[in-house]
Amino acid sequence: MLVEPSVTELLKVVNDRYELVSITSKRARQLAVGATQLTDCKERSKVTIAAYEVAEGTVKEVKE
Repeated sequence: MLVEPSVTELLKVVNDRYELVSITSKRARQLAVGATQLTDCKERSKVTIAAYEVAEGTVKEVKE
């Protein structure tokens, strides 16, 4: 379960819930196959790392 960053906080960066889910899941998949992490987050979960990247503004769009 994602607690930090909160969905409310993430929706300040990405205006649409569906877009938020899409960006976060695509980025988590990239991280799972070895993409470089763009945040100092020490979490193990790729989804949480991706969410922190979105919250920090380092990831705004993900192309597969």
